Amino acid sequence: MGGFFGAVSKRDVTLDLFFGVDYHSHLGTRRGGMVLFDQKNGFQRQIHNIENSPFRTKFEHDLSDFSGCSGIGCISDTDPQPLLVRSHLGLYAITTVGIINNAEDLVKTYFADHDHQFMAMSSGAVNSTELTAALINQKEDLVSGILHAQDMIQGSMTILILTDEGQIIAARDKLGRLPVLVGQNEDGCCVSFESFAYQKLGYSNAYELGPREIVRLTPQGFETLSPAGKEMRICAFLWTYYGYPNSNYEGVNVEVMRNRNGEIMARDEAAKGALPDVDYVAGVPDSGLPHAIGFAHGSKKTFFRPFVKYTPTWTSSFMPANQSVRNQVAKMKQIPVPELIEGKKLLFVDDSIVRGTQLRETVEFLYSSGAKEVHMRSACPPIMYGCKYLNFSRSNSDMELLSRHTIQEIEGDEGQKHLEEYADSTTERGKCLLRTICEKLGFDSLGYQSLDGLLEAIGIDKNKICTYCWTGRE
Repeated sequence: MGGFFGAVSKRDVTLDLFFGVDYHSHLGTRRGGMVLFDQKNGFQRQIHNIENSPFRTKFEHDLSDFSGCSGIGCISDTDPQPLLVRSHLGLYAITTVGIINNAEDLVKTYFADHDHQFMAMSSGAVNSTELTAALINQKEDLVSGILHAQDMIQGSMTILILTDEGQIIAARDKLGRLPVLVGQNEDGCCVSFESFAYQKLGYSNAYELGPREIVRLTPQGFETLSPAGKEMRICAFLWTYYGYPNSNYEGVNVEVMRNRNGEIMARDEAAKGALPDVDYVAGVPDSGLPHAIGFAHGSKKTFFRPFVKYTPTWTSSFMPANQSVRNQVAKMKQIPVPELIEGKKLLFVDDSIVRGTQLRETVEFLYSSGAKEVHMRSACPPIMYGCKYLNFSRSNSDMELLSRHTIQEIEGDEGQKHLEEYADSTTERGKCLLRTICEKLGFDSLGYQSLDGLLEAIGIDKNKICTYCWTGRE
């Protein structure tokens, strides 16, 4: 994933940019970057590795070296960025969020005339932001170049550009899978993934870009350079998992949606007579908590927190690169409240179940702490396909997903032909999937939110929401 923030003003925006980017740290764990433009000093840029230290601590010492009335920055889970690009379009800075699934084909096309080259990262891959800039530079102006890049890219690409005139050009991805929001105050404008980031900095909601729309921001305001498209596929996981609770997308608040989602889950289970007899409902910290609060309200059960995460030293926004250390940290972060676990029948709600590795460890931890029963609910349907647009569920193969490799264990290759049935808990295959996962992970019962229930909770036109990871349909 990744996040972005930019600001352009009549005054210096160094601190706005610093705090605005920092407020996107929940969206990425690898790289952070800032670039500012000053009429006297030109572009100033810095990129840091944030895998084992948060954005704030890495960039604090850089602040005294930055100055400028415009700037853009990012939290990146992929490539080092923002980049500085010099071309016939001038000198500009660029940062992106997205995936290019046809990157190798695009690179080969460039190499075909023997006149182009790309800087290779240590893996040998090309930086996707550099490749996006190369596509933009094929045209005679930035707007035409951005539209060309988005047409050529198979996947998704949201783009921020800072020009050598101190203006920001923001482009939402072709199908609006991610949000791009504009804030405004008396001194200028900002652009952000998360709305709360600029609200805390004194900007007010001004505009939300439509899919494919391109907007220019100056201290005087903002204007549309290329109109929005009609088709949208905004990612549902914005609300269920990786969006911050305070943010709004397409007018729908994240925390409100999660509470409503949990309540709908409980309502539908009660209607089927499937609610288990438990002492109370709890959430898997942190994004599972609001879903669980809604579930508790809908099921008329008490909500408690039988364990909490210890995050002062290991926050949820960054983790060590070494997998064995990551596993140990995940265990060390879970601090039980014995009085709320011993001898209790517990129902937990998590935002999603992807691979199931940490859930298995969580259940073992709860039983070792004295739990009598552990029931699990997922706030979204079974994930059947790895995301190919935003890297939500990164995997080398769909078979790494808990639902898919469990189906393979149940029925082999034949089962892969019946994924829609397995995703429906009312079918025999769906019931079999639930039973098998319960046995594998040690749950006393398991339930998934239905796709209809999830879409009801979001509350916008279902045809505007991307559900690829559950349905495989684009």
